[in-house]
Amino acid sequence: MISTGSGSLPARPPAEPLLTPSEVAALFRVDPKTVTRWAKAGKLSAIRTLGGHRRFRESEVLALLNGDARPASPEAGPAAPAAAAPS
Repeated sequence: MISTGSGSLPARPPAEPLLTPSEVAALFRVDPKTVTRWAKAGKLSAIRTLGGHRRFRESEVLALLNGDARPASPEAGPAAPAAAAPS
C-alpha cells in the first residue's frame, strides 16, 4: 500500500462557472453557431472539455455583454488582426 502523507487532498479554490454555447447564445440572442464563430475568431476565449466541447467563462461573457470587451486569452488562438486606419 502506498502512503499519501496526510491522506487529504489540497483545497482548491472554487471553480469559475462555465457556460455552454447555447447558454451564451441565449444571453446575446444569437444562434449557438455564432458563439462558436466568435470563439474561432478570438472574440471570446473558449475552454475545451475532454470531449472537445466548448465552454465559456461566465465572467468573460458577462463583461462582453456589458460592453467591457477585452481580447481573448492566448489559449483561444490568434485574434483577428485589427483593421488598418485609412490614410
